[in-house]
Amino acid sequence: MKVREGVPADMPRLREIQVATLAEPWPALLETAVDGPPPLYVVEDGAVVGYTIVVPDGETVAYAPEFAVHPDAQREGYGSRLLRYLRSELAAAGYDQLRVTVRVSDDGARGFYAANGFERLERLDDHFEDGDGLLLALALDGPTG
Repeated sequence: MKVREGVPADMPRLREIQVATLAEPWPALLETAVDGPPPLYVVEDGAVVGYTIVVPDGETVAYAPEFAVHPDAQREGYGSRLLRYLRSELAAAGYDQLRVTVRVSDDGARGFYAANGFERLERLDDHFEDGDGLLLALALDGPTG
């Protein structure tokens, strides 16, 4: 299992993961990120199984508008590995916080982020087409395990 920067050749698999995982995929963002910026990181184990896109949200805050692991590969450590890599990269680049938005109704995603140290910043009413969201934040100054 390794993490690396995404490349254009990854696009077919990234689109597959995006559609299978995200209720509101943003194809244009993925197409832009694969050529960078914004940074796109993939986690693979023989094949790409997950990815994240990161954009600056101020000088010391980074935001991941998409963090996805294919449903067939979830709960196998790929998301955690990708997050550890991302924490290290962002901290080295001078960021002190990573933020994500998750559906209130997505118990699996909320559990993943809570288990990895994210804390709730605010509830975002009607953030998604089909419901409310939560803005979560992770301090990047702690251990990255």
